[in-house]
Amino acid sequence: MTYKQMKWLILIIPTLTIGLWEYVRHEFLLPYISMELGNWLSPVFVLVVTLLFLTKLFKMIEHNQEELSRAKAVQVVLEEREKIARELHDGIAQSLFFLNAQVTRMEQMKQAEGLPFEQLKESVYRTNDYVRQAIANLRHAADADENPWLQGMGSLIDELSRETDMQIETKWDIEDSQLSSKDKIELLAIVRESLINSYKHADATSVRVKALSTKRGWMCQITDNGKGFDPDKAVGSNRYGLKMMKDRANNMSWKLQIDRKNRGTCVAIVKEG
Repeated sequence: MTYKQMKWLILIIPTLTIGLWEYVRHEFLLPYISMELGNWLSPVFVLVVTLLFLTKLFKMIEHNQEELSRAKAVQVVLEEREKIARELHDGIAQSLFFLNAQVTRMEQMKQAEGLPFEQLKESVYRTNDYVRQAIANLRHAADADENPWLQGMGSLIDELSRETDMQIETKWDIEDSQLSSKDKIELLAIVRESLINSYKHADATSVRVKALSTKRGWMCQITDNGKGFDPDKAVGSNRYGLKMMKDRANNMSWKLQIDRKNRGTCVAIVKEG
């Protein structure tokens, strides 16, 4: 029922009630009910009808107003989140890109020999990864009725779908209770890095993310149809990405395995116990 319809019902119901009562009273009940008693009963009937019908309509209006207020509040929050995400992208992310380019250029200069460029480049790469995750999380609208983990995964897939042409299929059968807050953060970072590697380094056009519960824990696989690669021969940013994935897995006591599969690449993260 629309807000306009409810307003009209609130106006019409008392009028129809008193009109119908007066008609019935004068046409059928006048020999049985005195005029004085009828006058006393009129407001009683209006009160009863009001309690039965109008209070429900008022509650519906209040409910609609609350939903409207919540929607406006959520919209304000989303607009602010989008603003922050845009500032991060246009500010910090761009600065990190130019910083990485300058570090690479300095590395090629003979005067800069002996400086810890590997550590600098890895630090820039990690920071850029954290910023990109923050941007993705800010641009994703939270849904209170949805599994929080799937919100993060959906945000990641939406972002990559906007930036790439990859087709990403997801099958997630891990219960939310099996993942701690730290599990979710670290696992999402590994999945994100795997998807980015599939696009940038494996030239994949489709990726399948499959996660399932096991007897002793859970397992997550990211499989692409790319050209595959040898992790031991990785270079550039891919090397830092793989190192970050391994470090995250080791810190969480997970098993991380990267293999070729049907000319593509399969990344498996396994938690046992």
